[in-house]
Amino acid sequence: MKIYLKVWRQKDASAKGELVDYTMESVEGDMSFLEMLDILNEDLIAKGEIPVEFDHDCREGICGTCSLQINGRPHGPDRLITACQLHMRSFKDGDTIVIEPFRAKAFPVVKDLIVDRTSFERIQQAGGFISVNTSGQPVDANAIPIEKEFADKAFNAATCIGCGACVAACKNASAMLFTSAKVSQFALLPQGKVEAVERVQNMVRQMDLEGFGNCTNTGACEIECPKGISLENIARMNREYLSASLKG
Repeated sequence: MKIYLKVWRQKDASAKGELVDYTMESVEGDMSFLEMLDILNEDLIAKGEIPVEFDHDCREGICGTCSLQINGRPHGPDRLITACQLHMRSFKDGDTIVIEPFRAKAFPVVKDLIVDRTSFERIQQAGGFISVNTSGQPVDANAIPIEKEFADKAFNAATCIGCGACVAACKNASAMLFTSAKVSQFALLPQGKVEAVERVQNMVRQMDLEGFGNCTNTGACEIECPKGISLENIARMNREYLSASLKG
């Protein structure tokens, strides 16, 4: 296939960025999207030009680093996958593909397609932990009976990989889905009850301090989430926050 690319190029955080046109010849449908970008960079390096900077790591849909806005959608046109799992067979010969970084105040551009998402890490550090002893003399996992319904919901919330697609999809750049997933994975389990009040208050406070917007209730975050994190988690976090606020 012959593919036309419009790639966001930006030297650094303070520079003015722009879309730059590139043409890719002989693109194979079995290539992953990131492999296609690898070939683009090989061509640019061969020409003595500066390659396109983009984040990647595991390339297995686990790490969440491949944060690309592809034709206006986080991770591209397919559902429940990350950008590294997107293949070029999802496009047609002669297609034009616009590739941009995630757009959010709390995700400032570092260079080209790379954004700084350490705001997510600070939200997790604010309360995403439990005080249960996990070293020395750990308690057997089966020592505390947990109903399967709650165990399954906690596990589903814990599948969030922190990629930021929910933020990129939201018109207000809200981090409610991400934060609620991190709250829910503990709130649903007895091990998470000890810090429950402080956790939700501290994580929501940090989320606001980072500059994320309010929830729009449109559901775009769940639709674009590569792990299908449910909006139910946002409702659960709101209940947890209200309960914590009443307890003082």
